[in-house]
Amino acid sequence: MILANVFCLLFFLDETLRSLASPSSLQGPELHGWRPPVDCVRANELCAAESNCSSRYRTLRQCLAGRDRNTMLANKECQAALEVLQESPLYDCRCKRGMKKELQCLQIYWSIHLGLTDGEEFYEASPYEPVTSRLSDIFRLASIFSGTGADPAVSAKSNHCLDAAKACNLNDNCKKLRSSYISICNREISPAERCNRRKCHKALRQFFDRVPSEYTYRMLFCSCQDQACAERRRQTILPSCSYEDKEKPNCLDLRGVCRTDHLCRSRLADFHANCRASYQTLTSCPADNYQACLGSYAGMIGFDMTPNYVDSSPTGIVVSPWCSCRGSGNMEEECEKFLRDFTENPCLRNAIQAFGNGTDVNLSPKSPSFQATQAPRVEKTPSLPDDLSDSTSLGTSVITTCTSVQEQGLKANNSKELSMCFTELTTNIIPGSNKVIRPNSGPCRATPSAALTTVSFLMLKLAL
Repeated sequence: MILANVFCLLFFLDETLRSLASPSSLQGPELHGWRPPVDCVRANELCAAESNCSSRYRTLRQCLAGRDRNTMLANKECQAALEVLQESPLYDCRCKRGMKKELQCLQIYWSIHLGLTDGEEFYEASPYEPVTSRLSDIFRLASIFSGTGADPAVSAKSNHCLDAAKACNLNDNCKKLRSSYISICNREISPAERCNRRKCHKALRQFFDRVPSEYTYRMLFCSCQDQACAERRRQTILPSCSYEDKEKPNCLDLRGVCRTDHLCRSRLADFHANCRASYQTLTSCPADNYQACLGSYAGMIGFDMTPNYVDSSPTGIVVSPWCSCRGSGNMEEECEKFLRDFTENPCLRNAIQAFGNGTDVNLSPKSPSFQATQAPRVEKTPSLPDDLSDSTSLGTSVITTCTSVQEQGLKANNSKELSMCFTELTTNIIPGSNKVIRPNSGPCRATPSAALTTVSFLMLKLAL
């Protein structure tokens, strides 16, 4: 009997030690009940295969049709449908930006979440999967740097916005889609109508969604030190068609129009999720992730909410959608807050400057010294005549010089625009959660010596 008890005890301890030693016990999707999200198209398929879920989903869609949220929630059948669907894969589903069925995915997402929210929140949760890549990943993939090296004399003659346009023209896909939107956005319809804005927006969305970011970001966020360079940067999206209009609408009205469209609403929510100023981080960006912010900003181009540089200031970076807060009435404070998320956003400003300078921020708990990360050097891009390599309407004769810390050879604390950089701290962040799990954190692991001591003590006690 005693031997049987000892055997059972040893088996129990062995299983316990295995579970403690297993990485999945600390990092797996079972942690805190968190479930890894699936895309909403797949979640819809899973729901359709389960009778209870599919019937409640049909009920919810009927509840949302033509009713406001308060009316819907007053209906017990609608409430019951919501409760069931919150336990289904649909509740946790997310979408990938640029996925094949993106619009269908977003329609499914909002069909669930509009029933769960008031619809008038200042900030809405993003329907997109979180961005985990860093700017340094883009730099490692990029092969479009001018290759000026660390020679200041050569770098001073370089125009990074022009170099970015030339590099785009050396890539077939980038050149094709860029030429397409330039042609469409410059095509005059009539003396009273400068262009077809709807088609211009569509062409711009295709450019930023289908061309790799190492090309699009270099055109949109290139660093400048003179007005001519900054004007080229401002003209990247051809603002006379895609951005400007005869009059500026009220910003809250513009937001309201955007939220009637699933795609625009999603891109705006994603911008707020990834670029909202955070004063608990080094960079003022959520999770210190510049890449997520820049991607969300670029994702809004091609909608009525399209943002752009407000002037040709080379270093005073200010961006905004084409709107103002005039006529806001008693909503003026909310309107100003919304507009400041663009015009006075330290996260967005730091992210743009960091990309232009070729820097990214990584965190380290060990090294207090600052180090600037430097992109790998590549072969110099051939210098091509402007008329062959650049097809923008901006005359190249007025383009002079733009410089960046990146192409001067980065040195720590050498520039006012230089962002602080640290060695990266490896952490595991659960999507949709604020919890951060460090690799060596969590429950204390049982050591083999401690386990043997415990076993010996228990065997002795049982034998006695």
